[in-house]
Amino acid sequence: MTVLISTILTLSVLGILAAVILYFVAQKFKVEEDPRIDEVEKMFPGANCGGCGFAGCRAMAEAMVLREDISALYCPVGGAECMKSVAAYLGKVAPEKEPTVATVRCGGVCSKRAKTNAYNGTKSCAIASSLYVGESGCAYGCLGYGDCVEACAFDAIHVNPQTGIAEVDAEKCTACGACVKACPKNIIELRKKWPKNRAVYVSCVSKDKGAVTMKACKAGCIGCGKCAKVCAFGAITVENGLAYIDPQKCKLCRKCVNECPTGAIVLKGMDPLPKEPKTPAAKPATPAVAPAAKPAAEPKVAEAKAEPKVEATKNE
Repeated sequence: MTVLISTILTLSVLGILAAVILYFVAQKFKVEEDPRIDEVEKMFPGANCGGCGFAGCRAMAEAMVLREDISALYCPVGGAECMKSVAAYLGKVAPEKEPTVATVRCGGVCSKRAKTNAYNGTKSCAIASSLYVGESGCAYGCLGYGDCVEACAFDAIHVNPQTGIAEVDAEKCTACGACVKACPKNIIELRKKWPKNRAVYVSCVSKDKGAVTMKACKAGCIGCGKCAKVCAFGAITVENGLAYIDPQKCKLCRKCVNECPTGAIVLKGMDPLPKEPKTPAAKPATPAVAPAAKPAAEPKVAEAKAEPKVEATKNE
């Protein structure tokens, strides 16, 4: 019994001694944390999506407080209003950034992109893309297995079962960029968000030549350059057989939509321009044939009436 009691007392003394030592060590090496970090963290939406480039909202709050220049920091979920509130609280200048929205640049729906084989493996875009190009002849199109859907924390993107293409709900999208990172085909892009969710973009990323692209997908860009010729703002460039519309230069004039022969340029939120009727080529005017001149009428010669001959009689 004595041994048991002494053991308990010894362990208790050692525990108390260790606690005292740990307390003094913690006080000696403790790091003072700026209380503003907690307040800034509360101002963020708390999505912890990583769209800002940090592991979560806490890490973003620390960067906002500790950095003097916060122009490179931006919370896509909270947006401009959130950044202005945080900057006002910290006495710093809020960064200015236009709102963006995720855009799926693939128009190869089932009716435009015929399947050439069937995939029976794991339904994952990352796994499928590492094994082969896809179920169609296009090596650049959407695989449709939904890696982007799983990555989105805001239920803003889904795969349409009828078309087999991922579609973004612009109202729910926060432009966190998670779907962009999850897509192994790099067909999802963060583009400028226009009022009323308007958009004009090339829904193709194929870098194949025009004939190869058309064989694999009837809605692909063939790099003909007609869209670039009609753009008055220099917003369209054609490189490696692929057209690209710069959202910062595009004025939504919609002329390029009518010029695209394959329908690779997508128009959303607006009606297309009325197509001008093609005037038929004017036929060359045939020279008028002058009517043949009538022969001049011969002048009528009045026949002189023969005077009766009077025979003279001689008076004998």
